[in-house]
Amino acid sequence: MIPMPEQLPHPQLTPNIEVVLKKRYLRKSLDGLSAEEPRDLFWRVAAAIAAVDGDYGATPDQQAAMARRFYDLMTSWQFLPNSPTLMNAGTELGQLSACFVLPVGDSIEEIFDAVKYAAMIHKSGGGTGFSFSRLRPKASRVGSTGGVASGPVSFLRIFNTATEQVKQGGTRRGANMGILRVDHPDIVEFIRAKEKDGEFNNFNLSVGLTEAFMQAVEADEEYELRSPQNGEVVKRLRARDIFDLLVRKAWESGDPGIIFLDRINRDNPTPEQGEIESTNPCGEQPLLPYEACNLGSINLACFYQPGHNEDADPAARGIDWEALREVVRLSVHFLDNVVDASRFPLERIAETVRRNRKIGLGVMGFADLLYQLGIAYDSEEGTALAERIMAFINAEGHAASAELARARGPFPAYAQSTYAARGEGPYRNATVTTIAPTGTLSLIAGCSSGVEPLFALCFTRNILDGERLLEVNPYFEAAVREAGLDGEELMERVLEKGSIQDMDILPEDMRRVFVTAMDIAPVWHLRMQAAFQRHTDNAVSKTVNLPHTATEQDIHQIYWLAYKEGCKGVTVYRDGCKAQQVLATGEGQRKIDGEPAKPTVSAVRKRPDVVQGFTQKVQTGLGAMYLTVNEVDGKPFEVFATIGKSGRSITAKAEAIGRLVSLALRSGVEVRDIVAQIKGIGGEHPVFRGKGLLLSIPDAIAWVLEKRYLKDQQLGIGVTDIEQQHCPECNAVLVFQEGCLICPTCGFSRCG
Repeated sequence: MIPMPEQLPHPQLTPNIEVVLKKRYLRKSLDGLSAEEPRDLFWRVAAAIAAVDGDYGATPDQQAAMARRFYDLMTSWQFLPNSPTLMNAGTELGQLSACFVLPVGDSIEEIFDAVKYAAMIHKSGGGTGFSFSRLRPKASRVGSTGGVASGPVSFLRIFNTATEQVKQGGTRRGANMGILRVDHPDIVEFIRAKEKDGEFNNFNLSVGLTEAFMQAVEADEEYELRSPQNGEVVKRLRARDIFDLLVRKAWESGDPGIIFLDRINRDNPTPEQGEIESTNPCGEQPLLPYEACNLGSINLACFYQPGHNEDADPAARGIDWEALREVVRLSVHFLDNVVDASRFPLERIAETVRRNRKIGLGVMGFADLLYQLGIAYDSEEGTALAERIMAFINAEGHAASAELARARGPFPAYAQSTYAARGEGPYRNATVTTIAPTGTLSLIAGCSSGVEPLFALCFTRNILDGERLLEVNPYFEAAVREAGLDGEELMERVLEKGSIQDMDILPEDMRRVFVTAMDIAPVWHLRMQAAFQRHTDNAVSKTVNLPHTATEQDIHQIYWLAYKEGCKGVTVYRDGCKAQQVLATGEGQRKIDGEPAKPTVSAVRKRPDVVQGFTQKVQTGLGAMYLTVNEVDGKPFEVFATIGKSGRSITAKAEAIGRLVSLALRSGVEVRDIVAQIKGIGGEHPVFRGKGLLLSIPDAIAWVLEKRYLKDQQLGIGVTDIEQQHCPECNAVLVFQEGCLICPTCGFSRCG
């Protein structure tokens, strides 16, 4: 370990960031207490990554000097690596990559190998992507047994349940991406997989679209569904019907997303190693099977320099391009070292990673940079700046990779790569740039997330003692001060409204610049994503936010524009479309249409002296449960759940769940709403039931109620019943951006 300099400065931290670092990143002793300070953390990371230079001939003094450069790079908030690097660099675990893709082959052995490997990756802090496209379709014959296959969706459920059991670092659950090709025979079932609220809660789902399919949509033709085993055509469907179904499901819940497989593979630098079939959980990192990638992000807000380059092209003014160039070069050096420093959970992953040495350098703080420059996000000037910045970073990143190749050698597969075929390079890294989610990283750096617009100019933040403080975007606060307006009263109004667009008290030019995600027309979200994508090796993590009033046609337009503009995939989120609402501003915290939510009080019906019903035995992972359901007028009125002997904790829990479900039924709550709430709740001991799994006692109760009373009804909760989804760690309201639910207060992420 490179020794820490005696006078090493401490990083400048807010109290909230100290809490985030303590909870998620600082090493802990066996009794759970912090064993290092923030300065120790960043030096631990800097020293571990700089020590790799010794493998390439650097002296101890040179390694120490590089460690100091890496430390200053991170603690100035100009660059931060992905979370596993911050957590694990310089530790015994030493797993530093965030993104992995595992193959899922068409045999029980291969499927459960993938489940096992995914658990190992989740335990080490990574997320996993899978393509289920090689699995034979539902009801097809299994040659070895003469039975019938259950299909990709059934195995997807097993992966989801396994993920539920594995915690990452004691604080984060694993995150997954599940992809199925649009020409797989089970594609309709896959598209509809998340119709039931809470289903596949550990997965993002995407449909892999092909050029042939998109051309069939455009021409209003049928396309072929083919068997993964032999390529035979098993069915033909009208392409527009499937595309419309995709649009409808995205309108209803945001799932599944779409990725363009042929486009991803056209940019695959190592096609001789096979096709890319899947991405990481948030979709920005396409990877080969058994491949991983380490990511990092540059904070663009740090490179605003008032009056800089005033005589230059207008698109270049106000940005310190030389400083940005230096940070890009140093960041590429850092990320290349991470490839060598990382210990991977499987030797095959280590071999694949070091054969291609992919890195993914991206950005954060873009919205903050626009605020400083006085440029609207949803403008031609905004997208032009995005394209110019990313073109610069991509070019400088590849130049740095070429420089490393001259000093250290190119990535081992370079000679068989597309770069060599066209006489480009050699490069040290098969890919250099990726725009990844930066939820927690941007919170630490104090900047806007990724290339997203700000979700809100003001919001409340929890602090150490539970007090809630108003937090305001510093650039907006400075603009308000400069305009001579009353800050505190105005900020309370902004917090309540969530937007300043109809606040005539503010100057028009200020309202034009300080737009937030829901102020921006969906087409501008997509155009901004496309601008960054044009100069990014891999893909761009970005959410196209839509208002609740958006139509299916609006989403149709976004999907089609993503195809035409060259995006590699797209995620949409219509505000309020899920059973759990995630808007975080004052009015949004009430009702979707802006009206105050009126509490409803239902009288609890009295129990008749005599009721009739049935008792069903259900085998759970905790033993046999006997569920009695009594009815009034043919509808369920009360339930009693009994499991085990009296006095056991599990018996008490079953009784409590039964009482609460009974209270809801007697209060007039519909069965479908009860089932939607408790179905899919995970437990420690799931068991198989028929073709599926019973995950827990509440899931078993939901199974009985659904089977008896709902049959083929679609579950879901109406718009008027939408509730916000709160962070499980700090209780703040979650927001949906960069393809994932994240907490703007503490950095918690549903995607790991």
